[in-house]
Amino acid sequence: MPAPITPDIWPNIRRNFRRGFLSSLHVAIGTVDAQGQPHVTPIGSFFLNRDGFTGFYFELFTRNIPQNATHNPRVCIMAVNSGKWYWLKSMLLGKFATPPMTKLYGALGALREATPEEMSRINRRLGRMKAFPGGQKLFGKMSLVREVHFEAYEEAKLPM
Repeated sequence: MPAPITPDIWPNIRRNFRRGFLSSLHVAIGTVDAQGQPHVTPIGSFFLNRDGFTGFYFELFTRNIPQNATHNPRVCIMAVNSGKWYWLKSMLLGKFATPPMTKLYGALGALREATPEEMSRINRRLGRMKAFPGGQKLFGKMSLVREVHFEAYEEAKLPM
């Protein structure tokens, strides 16, 4: 059952999402289409803000998310720590030091031009990948972001 997000829990949520992203290189965004069918999209350009309740992603390759948002803006975004060493250590110790999965529940906001701060964050993440020909083709035109506003979260229910 999802719990309400409070300012004191937000740093832990951000930390769990950072660990999940570092091990998987993406988060999964779940939406629902007009016929009620679920759809999950991997997104590598997702960021959580420090404000305690918002995030954003660069909307470049997605087709289903914007279509689904027109009739239902609700989303579930999941980060999973899939690091081999994290799981091996957890199996050896018989417990997880941190939750292996965290979900955020919220709603999609407006599609808009990225701010200079948001562009700086994606450029830091991409690093030297943008210098390669494939990086230029894939990431050279990132300029639009979609905001996400959160109100609840859920962590994996495994022995800690």
